[in-house]
Amino acid sequence: MKKKVYFKTFGCRTNLYDSQVMMSSLQDYEITENEEEADAIVINSCTVTNGADTHVRSYISHVEKNNTQAKLFLTGCGAHTKGESLLKENRIHGVFGQSEKQKIDTMLAKEKPFYEPGDLNHIDDMVVDEFVGKSRAFIKIQEGCNFRCSYCIIPYVRGDARSMDESRILEQITKLAANGFGEFILTGTNVGSYGQDTKTSLAKLMKRMSQVRGVRRIRLGSVEPIQITDEFKEILDEPWMEKHMHIALQHTSPKMLKLMNRRNVYKQDKELFELLAEKGYAIGTDFITGHPGESEALWSEAMLNAVELPLTHIHAFTYSKRDGTPSATMKPEVNGKVAKARLHELQTMIDKKNYEFRTAFKGELDVLIESYKDGLYHGLDQHFNKIIVDSKEDLVGNWINIKKYEVKKDCNYARI
Repeated sequence: MKKKVYFKTFGCRTNLYDSQVMMSSLQDYEITENEEEADAIVINSCTVTNGADTHVRSYISHVEKNNTQAKLFLTGCGAHTKGESLLKENRIHGVFGQSEKQKIDTMLAKEKPFYEPGDLNHIDDMVVDEFVGKSRAFIKIQEGCNFRCSYCIIPYVRGDARSMDESRILEQITKLAANGFGEFILTGTNVGSYGQDTKTSLAKLMKRMSQVRGVRRIRLGSVEPIQITDEFKEILDEPWMEKHMHIALQHTSPKMLKLMNRRNVYKQDKELFELLAEKGYAIGTDFITGHPGESEALWSEAMLNAVELPLTHIHAFTYSKRDGTPSATMKPEVNGKVAKARLHELQTMIDKKNYEFRTAFKGELDVLIESYKDGLYHGLDQHFNKIIVDSKEDLVGNWINIKKYEVKKDCNYARI
């Protein structure tokens, strides 16, 4: 009888993909979705903020209380920043880097505690043809980042930008489409840099993906404003493009962008966002509040600019110091309560914009139903907005076109 392994994934879509690679590589173990019956638990960690590290430590404490039999293994970005200390504390049995994930059977079989961080030049060559418990497929197209934003630790734990082989990506999409997947989310550390090292481009890849039989919708992870090139703008009207773009700004004050060592310029960002809005796109962004140097005057400027932008979604978080980054030594620091208040102010404003966007839209919703909870179906439409559907039919995994629905404060609602 095979031993059972449970996967706990923290952080971004790239980590979700990496967990799937490990699951697909397993041969000597059986995957379980019940944490308490696991003989081994693989923690795919995130280290983008101090809070992310805290979540991982809290989870380890939770396991120690509830499942003393399981051996714990740490991988992901946290393997490079916290792996050695957790190993020395005897909190985990083994640590391995992203480059070792296809050797998951070997890692789990090790009798003695180990630390194998691997290398930061690795490129996945595995073809994943199934996603456990998912209706959408995540496709990792690149790894690493060449940007050096002042606050960010990720390039130091993921390495420089490098693209996956296009033929492997298309092979993977072909197999997943044949297995019934219709929506594909492109992910990576810096998705928009795809192809810069292989003399191709993100737009070319997406065009080729769209020609695969069964591909219905393509969605991007976060991209940088400067990566929306003229070539990319030519595909914005394609029917297979999800009408939602997530474009990372991090801030809207020119002075703060300079402090953060960002490459985007607010004036150009505004022009780009207005173009996307004219084409019917919902637009999301990343934003950091409370970065060192963010004075009250700069924050007020940032909010005035953010109000001008046609934003509908936001992934905002308060600044978290990461040792070894330039921002960690910058002054003056911003009080944590002030940073949280600014976060709340920004989130409230974007929530209002999202409601206004959904109210103004009079078209039909193209929805992929992902889950069933408490008697209702949950899905996402072409604008990456949530919708709850009341139906007596089994809709999980289905595409449905919804003409009549009610716009509520937090989401849309329909009965079919």
